[in-house]
Amino acid sequence: MTAPLTFDSLEDMAAQGGVDTVLVCFVDMQGRLMGKRFHVSNFLESAHQETHCCDYLLATDLEMATPDGYASSSWKRGYGDYVMKPDLSTLRLTPWLEGTAMVLCDILDHHDHAPIPHAPRQMLKEQIARLSKHDLAPMMATELEFFIFRKPLDQLRAEGYRDLETLGPYNEDYHILQTSKEEHVMRPLRNHLYAAGIPIENSKGEAEAGQEELNIRYADALACADHHSIAKHAAKEIAWRQGHAATFLPKWRHDRVGSASHVHMSLWKQGANAFHDPAGPHHMSDLMRHFLAGLIAYAPDCTYFFAPYINSYKRFVKGTFAPTKTAWSVDNRTAGFRLCGADTKAVRIECRIPGSDMNPYLAQAALLAAGIKGIEDRLELEPAATGDIYDDDSVPEIPDTLRAATTHLTGSTMLREAMGDAVIDHYTRAARWEQEEFDRIVTDWEIARGFEKA
Repeated sequence: MTAPLTFDSLEDMAAQGGVDTVLVCFVDMQGRLMGKRFHVSNFLESAHQETHCCDYLLATDLEMATPDGYASSSWKRGYGDYVMKPDLSTLRLTPWLEGTAMVLCDILDHHDHAPIPHAPRQMLKEQIARLSKHDLAPMMATELEFFIFRKPLDQLRAEGYRDLETLGPYNEDYHILQTSKEEHVMRPLRNHLYAAGIPIENSKGEAEAGQEELNIRYADALACADHHSIAKHAAKEIAWRQGHAATFLPKWRHDRVGSASHVHMSLWKQGANAFHDPAGPHHMSDLMRHFLAGLIAYAPDCTYFFAPYINSYKRFVKGTFAPTKTAWSVDNRTAGFRLCGADTKAVRIECRIPGSDMNPYLAQAALLAAGIKGIEDRLELEPAATGDIYDDDSVPEIPDTLRAATTHLTGSTMLREAMGDAVIDHYTRAARWEQEEFDRIVTDWEIARGFEKA
């Protein structure tokens, strides 16, 4: 695996003609890479210190609209600038783009250079800092599930996203023959990301036609979110370059399995897994039990950060490996939280609630905030659920609509204490805007159902 670039090595590559472009990017509320393409000479001269962007980019939606109701950014405030401050530790090649490197930025106030609290990368940094006061460091890994479609994006858009055909025709879960037919997308994706310094472990077929999963080795929480964001972007870009379309929409058809993005997590202390205690049940330490109890107690508060759109909630269907309940279990995929690596030093928690459309910084920040609250309040962990948890009426439900999740978000004392009122109000506005936009649209389903019969 190629290590991330140093500034000096970028200078050398530029002098030799190996790199001529630098993508200076930040991750927006929707988890997308936004930014500018710099000629490498300008980046080396000045842009490596800072550049600027419009502040609406952290107060927009998937359509790049300018909704009202945000305190931080509006027509009244004049839509000023933010500072994009490159984090040079993230500087890396993007081998799938000729002569190109990339760096991720933090977002700062244009006037005093203070971090913007509702910037996703900053939100995760804040929760990592809270844990560092306890001499704890979060280690995380995310799974990226997505579908590959036969036609390219531009054609699908022109056709109104109708008659969609996945590249694979049948369930390809762990299927070597079927995934061989997708290797012209997946092999360059794995290899290019690995060459970019992202520790790719493997890809595999997932439990639906045309569905792939990409797995990246665990890392510290911030690096994990960085890796996830770059990998998601690369999957779309490489599929496009191969004449196909990749989508991270969680549920593209009601009768097909959806796409998730499970999050694995543990806390480390002095280089060792602080979740591990050979004397504890399943080798779970008291710290782990309190942390997991916090995750379960506050899962409804955090659900918006796992499932931020109307479509996100179409994935939560019984019998599809997507959870509908907040219980924990021992290696049971019907639960919202699964204990993995039980009775080993690798004991950890897998949160199975997030969909493929999650912003990893926001999801991880919310998970850490809930877990920290569990540790601080020494919450007791209920016994593990067993059997088919879909049918266990004693287990609380995950919020099943965006509207319900928004109510939990805006009323969450825990998240307001952990992230600040302004941050939660900001994302409450994002959630409500998404709902408002959907509520005003007449859907194809309504027309087909009622045009003649109503």
